[in-house]
Amino acid sequence: MPKNKKTEWQVGDPTISIVGDQFCNPYPMDLMVKRKVQSFSKDNYQVFDPSGNLLLQIDGQAWGINRKRVMTDPAGFTILTMRQKGMTLKNKWEVHGGESKEREDLLFTVHQSMAVSLKTSVDVFLAENNNVMNSNTCDFHASGGYSNISFKVFKSDALIAGVTHKFTWGSFCKGKCNFRVRVNPEVDYALIIALLVMVDDNEN
Repeated sequence: MPKNKKTEWQVGDPTISIVGDQFCNPYPMDLMVKRKVQSFSKDNYQVFDPSGNLLLQIDGQAWGINRKRVMTDPAGFTILTMRQKGMTLKNKWEVHGGESKEREDLLFTVHQSMAVSLKTSVDVFLAENNNVMNSNTCDFHASGGYSNISFKVFKSDALIAGVTHKFTWGSFCKGKCNFRVRVNPEVDYALIIALLVMVDDNEN
């Protein structure tokens, strides 16, 4: 793959499996993500494939400090848990496999790239890279524009996924929000969905 040149992750590139191999497909995936407010403090995300099949669900706190979100499969089995880490200048989340809090089960952490920013900019560090955290050593980076929660995810200079926020006033007034997600071949879509949820939380 060319270095220092913007490109896209393609068929034949190495598999990016962070949450699990079962979330990696050898072809591009188009996903629909629907968020619905359930109460003042809780909301729910549902992830569907183009045929309308439910793939993932994410429940948890929509507001507050030390938020926690849990990703499950359609049968309710816990895949991972996302936890926001207190009050810091840069929003930080830790993501563990299953319901664990243990260090050995840490999958990755997510940090805002800058303490104050008007657009999406976050860095993702895998567990083995967790002790050296700066924008030059991150494993993945998500960046977006100023007007909404749409963003793109990169591994180095290679685009691995894109998220588009589908805003309508009708959905907003009903406490609903929709996203379209394009995941490139061999990329772990559970990683991308978890990143979407944390970015969305940071913007709220």
